[in-house]
Amino acid sequence: MKTGFTNRKSLKKLMNALKNANELMIGYPVAKDFDFSELYPSLKYVINNVGDPFIESTYKVQTHKTERKVIDFFAQLLRANPKDYWGYVTTGGSEGNLYGLYVARERYPNAMVYYSETTHYSIKKNIHLLNIPSIVIRSQENGEIDYEDLQNTLLNNRHIPPIIMANFGTTMKEAKDDVSKIKSILKILAIKSFHIHLDGALSASYGNFIEPRIPYDLQDGTDSISLSGHKFIGSPFPCGIVITKRSFRDRIANDVAYIGSLDTTIAGSRNGHAVLFMWYAINKMGVEGLRKRYEDSLKMASYCKEELKKSGISAWSNPGAITIVFPKTSEKLTHKWGLAAEGDITHIICMPSISKEQIDNFIIDLLEEKNVNIS
Repeated sequence: MKTGFTNRKSLKKLMNALKNANELMIGYPVAKDFDFSELYPSLKYVINNVGDPFIESTYKVQTHKTERKVIDFFAQLLRANPKDYWGYVTTGGSEGNLYGLYVARERYPNAMVYYSETTHYSIKKNIHLLNIPSIVIRSQENGEIDYEDLQNTLLNNRHIPPIIMANFGTTMKEAKDDVSKIKSILKILAIKSFHIHLDGALSASYGNFIEPRIPYDLQDGTDSISLSGHKFIGSPFPCGIVITKRSFRDRIANDVAYIGSLDTTIAGSRNGHAVLFMWYAINKMGVEGLRKRYEDSLKMASYCKEELKKSGISAWSNPGAITIVFPKTSEKLTHKWGLAAEGDITHIICMPSISKEQIDNFIIDLLEEKNVNIS
């Protein structure tokens, strides 16, 4: 009996559609300038990183040792205590946020979560899954948390340990919450029991290169951090990293005899290929490569903002951000250029793969549509 793939016409159509969408998309934080062709042979194997990455399981087709190297890299980048850190490679920022909240809840079972109105939608969902009470805090105009509202709200609930969700790069405006200001509020209110989790999906990868520095990392006082691997670094599939203290992980660890490891992550079976691809990427770039990547993106963001302003478009950005915010465009342009819109704004995120040509062509489209509407 003859076997084999038979629907090549549909496959070709799908590949062309993906290629065309990929070339035009400028509104989502996804780096596209990667080449993982050296890793293609690994796709022949079922790489399953089941269990804790710091414990070798009985399933041997895995990349646990490589995963530890990835965690070591990001622990140093995020200035974790070298004697007390732990983490793993996740499916993305949402899982990392869930893990941070999970650890926080286990530390303080009677806690209250505080998060700003510009926080990623995954937080509300994760809070619901974990059944933790929560309060939404106002955001400032630039998307940063309103510290005064946070302090006043905490003051009214000082008897309840707070879990504070800080943002380091909000979805639409790439606003960054200052962890030192949050810690200062907690000190003023004499709150001793708390957990600060930071959602650094996009910006935590380059947070230490931003000038002037915005306090955000583990040395600054954050207790757990989640970031995405497929965003600033780049990957063909969504993935991420979560870093926290080993002592916090120990609170949720369960021994599973048949895998010969501890169950310490959200998922049981985990993507070992994501580990391999992240390891490959950070070994190609290194810290200085990441720094240059950010500096190049920042230059492109400056170019984008100035060109939009020259064209009469009201464009702006937060300090150190690679996200340029401007008034919402038509549905036609939003669809063509893969833009994300919320309320009356949209944005271009100047990822490392965004070019001047793409920005120029987008502005041409924008002005042509504007002139047609005026006439």
